[in-house]
Amino acid sequence: MGETKVYTVKFEDDEIITTVTSSGEAVEGWLDEIYSVHRRRLHKLVVGLDVEWRPLFGPGYSPTALLQLCVGRRCLIFQLIHADYFPEALDEFLDDPDFRFVGVGVDADAERLFNDYDLDVATTVDLGELAAEEMGRPDLRHAGLKAVASAVMDVTVDKPQWVRTGPWDNYYLSGEQIQYACVDAFVSFEVGRMLLSGNY
Repeated sequence: MGETKVYTVKFEDDEIITTVTSSGEAVEGWLDEIYSVHRRRLHKLVVGLDVEWRPLFGPGYSPTALLQLCVGRRCLIFQLIHADYFPEALDEFLDDPDFRFVGVGVDADAERLFNDYDLDVATTVDLGELAAEEMGRPDLRHAGLKAVASAVMDVTVDKPQWVRTGPWDNYYLSGEQIQYACVDAFVSFEVGRMLLSGNY
């Protein structure tokens, strides 16, 4: 049976309720809450999406360890590599053509999820591409999340190298890892929401 903990992660003036879990049942509960809270905008739901894996400093392949999803001030960090099971509700959520899953390099993340776990993300929107188009800033097309967030939200996203290249496959994640993983998904959601609504 998977383990679940809930944290409050602070970023700028926002407090993000963050569920960290390896439990399929907890994932179902988180999705139920999203459906309930956002039922009036399910036809155009924006979801921040990101993944993490343990970097390899040599040959080989490291499977995706975490899936992060964020809608509003609610974030899920699902420890795929330690999951007790993958709920069908997660497949249905990711595969819903009405939902737009947003992130920087999100197509590569979606490809990883499919290759590693047979999870199909139906509709992805790359935030670098979107920001370049919406803001007339071609320099953002291949920029990282830090640069895109700075341009769109006027915020600084702290991405320490030692956290970014850390052991994402650990069963117990550090506070710094939880902060990093949550903020990546939350900022992706916010940038996507702002750009897709024209509110930036």
